[in-house]
Amino acid sequence: MTIRNVGIIGLGAIGRPMGRHLAAGGFGAFGFDPSEDACRQAREVGITTCASPREVAERSEFVIVVVGFEHQVDAVLFADDGVLAGAQPGAVIGISSTVSPTYARELSKRLAQYDVRLLDMPTTRSNRAAESGNLLVMAGANPEVIEVCRPALDTFSGDIFRLGDFGHGQVGKMINNIILWACMAANDEGFRLGESLGVDQETMRAALKTSSAANFPLIEESDTRPIPWAEKDMIIAQREADQLALSIPLTGHVKELIKAFKVRMNYATPKG
Repeated sequence: MTIRNVGIIGLGAIGRPMGRHLAAGGFGAFGFDPSEDACRQAREVGITTCASPREVAERSEFVIVVVGFEHQVDAVLFADDGVLAGAQPGAVIGISSTVSPTYARELSKRLAQYDVRLLDMPTTRSNRAAESGNLLVMAGANPEVIEVCRPALDTFSGDIFRLGDFGHGQVGKMINNIILWACMAANDEGFRLGESLGVDQETMRAALKTSSAANFPLIEESDTRPIPWAEKDMIIAQREADQLALSIPLTGHVKELIKAFKVRMNYATPKG
């Protein structure tokens, strides 16, 4: 199957720019979001919006799911008007949502009865990378599935790494997030100490960006805007570690530090 049309389920900060880049790259870009405002913004950038996930699937050879929580993935896939109700034979379903590796493995088993192919494809590098088309895709799938999807993925990503089979992409995203949020917590603690000792934060930030302490959230200035998904990311990691009886105490401590940071900054956390 040649992929000419790609569907996006979830037209938010990541899904909408994905669709925009796909449309600009010559693909048919179809999308669904329950928010009419999100659909309006999607239409403004060249995405054809549909009435349901089913309609998106009927019009696409490759459907990418970009919703916030596992129960939402279930809903858009398995509902009567969901993706599986309209999926073309041999279509690829890409899970770009951040979910647990355990959920991904279970989802793979549930989808085995359907005539679809699966691509685990969480992304990193922030909303800015989505807008510029420079996302990192951490892929988990058979190599041939990745190659079939590569021309579409290339429109919105700068790098694609195959980490293994379906579910291994989510392992990569989980590890990325553990390290990302640990850096963010360290940045916050360091800046607060520096300010207490009389050093201007922005001057300190500029210096640190050139130093051995440089890290992604420091460079991206992630602490200056909301970080809605941090607790969810670390809960995923803690649950996976618990199943393995593996001790990851730093992750639990970082979760509490990030929680306190968000309360201090009055940053909201999405409710699933």
